[in-house]
Amino acid sequence: MKHPLQQAEFLLTAASDEQLPPPGEPEIAFAGRSNAGKSSAINALANRTRLAFTSKTPGRTQQINFFKLRVPGLLVDLPGYGYAAVPKELKRHWQEFLSRYLETRQSLVGLVLVIDVRNGLGELDRQLLAGYLPSGRPVLVLATKSDKLTPSAGRNAGDALMRAITVAFPAQARNVTVVPFSATRRIGIETAEATLGRWLGIADDAIVDATTPRERPKERAPRPRGVAGDPKRPA
Repeated sequence: MKHPLQQAEFLLTAASDEQLPPPGEPEIAFAGRSNAGKSSAINALANRTRLAFTSKTPGRTQQINFFKLRVPGLLVDLPGYGYAAVPKELKRHWQEFLSRYLETRQSLVGLVLVIDVRNGLGELDRQLLAGYLPSGRPVLVLATKSDKLTPSAGRNAGDALMRAITVAFPAQARNVTVVPFSATRRIGIETAEATLGRWLGIADDAIVDATTPRERPKERAPRPRGVAGDPKRPA
């Protein structure tokens, strides 16, 4: 099983274009409205409790935070958007900085967009996708808070979210995948990990959970020639 974000370590923070690291290793960016569960999703996928800082006060992430992965690649935590209490000038700076990064960053290979499934596709989500999707790069939408709904209601809400994206972006919807997700109940973790692993070019069995060592197959003693095997124990 892939665990591409496990053992991620903080690398640097950028508050302006000049502070961004030089393009190089593949980058996967996480974006979403403030209080949609972005930090909780990152922590769940990285199997850490406070890799990304979670707070009951939305809008705390004010810079682009880069984390180094144990495979060639970077996890990029983008500023949350849409929180009304942030001063207008700061909000405008975040939005412009975020847009430039998503639209022009050469080493960005994929975007994880975190959306509270109960709220659906918001106007700021549409604006972000409108700037990013023309690049042709993939999007993984984590439909968070799915555990707050019944299984059937969660599926319906996820389907409605995908339909809204398809209507808004019919030419690029094929590059978008919606996955029901819950950080607390660990819903959608394996599906998200598999997607991120493909983006980073990781083979299916290239990364395993370090806390669960693989069991070596038991070796069976060779059978002497001419001796039939036990029919109840196939060779």
